[in-house]
Amino acid sequence: MREGQNAVIYRADYQPPPYWIDTVELVFDLDPAKTRVLNRMRVRRNPEAAAQALKLDGEDLNLARVLVNGQGTSFKLDDGRLVLENLPEGNEPFELEIFTTCAPAKNTQLMGLYVSNGSFFTQCEAEGFRRITYFLDRPDVMASYTVTLRADKRLYPVLLSNGNRVASGDLDDGRHYARWVDPHRKPCYLFALVAGQLVCREQKVRSRGGKEHLLQVYVRPGDLDKTEHAMNSLMASVAWDEARFGLALDLERFMIVATSDFNMGAMENKGLNIFNTKYVLASQATATDTDFANIESVVGHEYFHNWTGNRITCRDWFQLSLKEGLTVFRDQEFSQDLAGEASARAVKRIEDVRVLRTAQFPEDAGPMAHPVRPDQYLEINNFYTVTIYEKGAEVVRMMQTLVGREGFARGLKLYFERHDGQAVTCDEFAQAIADANPQSRLHELLPQFKRWYSQAGTPRVKATGQWDAGTGTYRLALSQSCPPTPGQADKQPFVIPVAWGLLGPDGRELAHGLHVLTQPGETLAVEGLAAEPVPSILRGFSAPVILEFDYTDAQLLVLLAHDTDPFNRWEAGQRLAVNRALAAIRGGGAVHLDVPFIDAMRSILRHPALDAAFKELVLTLPAEAYIAEQLDVVDPQRVHAVREAMREQLASALLHDWAWAFEAHKDSGAYRPDPVSAGRRALAGLALTHLCIAARKTNDPVWPGKAYQRFKDASNMTDRFNALSALVVSGHELARPALERFHAIFRDEPLVLDKWFALQAGAPDRGGNILPAVRQLMQHPDFNIRNPNRARSLVFSYCSANPGAFHRPDAAGYVFWSERVIELDAINPQVASRLARALDRWRKLAEPQRSGAREAIARVAAKPDLSNDVREVVTRALAE
Repeated sequence: MREGQNAVIYRADYQPPPYWIDTVELVFDLDPAKTRVLNRMRVRRNPEAAAQALKLDGEDLNLARVLVNGQGTSFKLDDGRLVLENLPEGNEPFELEIFTTCAPAKNTQLMGLYVSNGSFFTQCEAEGFRRITYFLDRPDVMASYTVTLRADKRLYPVLLSNGNRVASGDLDDGRHYARWVDPHRKPCYLFALVAGQLVCREQKVRSRGGKEHLLQVYVRPGDLDKTEHAMNSLMASVAWDEARFGLALDLERFMIVATSDFNMGAMENKGLNIFNTKYVLASQATATDTDFANIESVVGHEYFHNWTGNRITCRDWFQLSLKEGLTVFRDQEFSQDLAGEASARAVKRIEDVRVLRTAQFPEDAGPMAHPVRPDQYLEINNFYTVTIYEKGAEVVRMMQTLVGREGFARGLKLYFERHDGQAVTCDEFAQAIADANPQSRLHELLPQFKRWYSQAGTPRVKATGQWDAGTGTYRLALSQSCPPTPGQADKQPFVIPVAWGLLGPDGRELAHGLHVLTQPGETLAVEGLAAEPVPSILRGFSAPVILEFDYTDAQLLVLLAHDTDPFNRWEAGQRLAVNRALAAIRGGGAVHLDVPFIDAMRSILRHPALDAAFKELVLTLPAEAYIAEQLDVVDPQRVHAVREAMREQLASALLHDWAWAFEAHKDSGAYRPDPVSAGRRALAGLALTHLCIAARKTNDPVWPGKAYQRFKDASNMTDRFNALSALVVSGHELARPALERFHAIFRDEPLVLDKWFALQAGAPDRGGNILPAVRQLMQHPDFNIRNPNRARSLVFSYCSANPGAFHRPDAAGYVFWSERVIELDAINPQVASRLARALDRWRKLAEPQRSGAREAIARVAAKPDLSNDVREVVTRALAE
């Protein structure tokens, strides 16, 4: 049954729950077709709320029994809710017992209790618990849970839930049971159970206080050899959080379980994290360096939620960034600290900013733009976004910038002293950080700083420099503005920390500092200079803003060659490339990369002191999506053609340099996924791709032949996949046999096959060849659209990540998109709504794509039984 036309929910309408649920005892008789759930709760009225009926959320449940204090009671079902009016008077607790059944095997939404590969899993955030039993499904209702699981012992030998296992044993008829007690109160979205045939890697660790803990990683039989890195990442996370913030593991055991059917990356259920296999399983034969890094990051992220999200949770879902923005910041800091060297930390920072600018900035400029703390939603699942997560992390990072690293740690300590065990708001978090640092600019500016939580859109900082040779003074004028977003026409000034430096014409650093911009316009002046300096502005990307400064090529070349800030050094290269791309796109003529640009790229590539990972970032051209965001009207195929032409010229002009880079970096020794080794492999891969691109133009068989040989001989997935990608991206005829060979080798490795599908769907379009290939791949026996990973690997790689191929003038890409959105919406609305967002920016498109995109969105919107998830996205996309 579809939800129907649910009402929009507003943050301003928040009311405390009319009842509290103190304890929950759940008994599950697990069966794929019909699982029985007995739910016994101790409930009491909230004396601070007006007397009213108890309305419990429920969805796709079969109700069999309702008892109050052991006696039958009247009830009604109203719009999916169980309504109880005849309840005991007064504030004394009463026992409420509800018996329901559900059908996990039919649950294709993967929300609530579902079956994947013969095992039971749950996903309850944000509103999945109501698909398991009737409950007050909201994060501010925190209860103590006891869970008993009963199931066939042969089919489901492992029975897991939150907390500590206190009892287990055999039952009649080949069944067995396990009872789990969670020592911590939690909201229902953190409930979890797992039952199935699983194997486990275990490790005991000892905290700084001397307490022993058991860490476990559960996977399907046959995958245990791919869990070492996940376990190492978990151990590192436990140690880091205690060392950096004094936050020790608070459970006897901490479990991670991997499943291949999962809507998201992972879920931080208290003590029983459930993960997408993509973020657990890794071996050098099956996972790339990027996979290893992502596993470390996601394992860290979910573990860090144990304190920032679980011990202190959200009052309501509008406060989602309270836990997600803070925890993304913490996982970014974790990865940077583990990287160690300053250069490796800088690479991580650049990678994080690249995600923000290519994904979050467009979201801020589109129809789904929303503040870090939204004011309204129709479907909360649509607000698990890069704004909530990545921009939210930047807001937390700015707090640390304003109070200092030690000051931030003090603030987090005060936050836990005040709010441990509570469900709170973003305001209370910001207040704690400020109060712990009373002399800081954050404390001074807190009401204005909190506009980052309430105002949507990406602020623009316009900077202009003025040099007074007579007095040796350089003035930097800074002004800020923020464009209108849906529902917010006028914006007030933000608090924007601007880290800056001045370089002399010879590249020497002359001055640096941090200016906190709070007014619409301000000017800072530096005196005593001998010559006009080159300004380095927004160092380290000190605020999530768009910087507008009319740099000359000469200034950018100085920054690229000499800036002591690695981020702005990389950014100078990006600006040089974007400027050339935009000139070609707007001019309509042929692309021509000038000698100074080529020489600058050669200097970086050949630089003896720079890390390989940093070189790879600088030599990678800006993404098509990022270039498109700099244009008012976008022809994605023109953007694609220009970027490809730039890549071809870079390949040809630096041919001998690429050959040197490949030969110098192709061997990284015994495989280790550390930053230095990974950087060497990344640069060798980029070089090989450019060498194959150059060879395609000259019909030189040497480098494609070397790539094919490297593909066959590689001892790790990174080198193998880089070689395969070089052949596919360059469109060489050897790509076909390489793809066939790759599939034959890895046909039984689902995560590797995801890469195989994604590579083909994301390949450069040549004469409209990608869409027919994607349609053909949908018929492949290994393609299954019901599996979110596989759907993302093929359908999303085409619609969301290959703009040159997707935005066809004949609108065939949009027709394909509309078919898939409608198909997925009937299976899994969360996945469908993510795909629906591929056309968020349709209004920027040039004709005929603009009309074709609008027609496709309207076609989806016209379907009468759309989920709330998809309906909210397409309705907002079409809104004027």
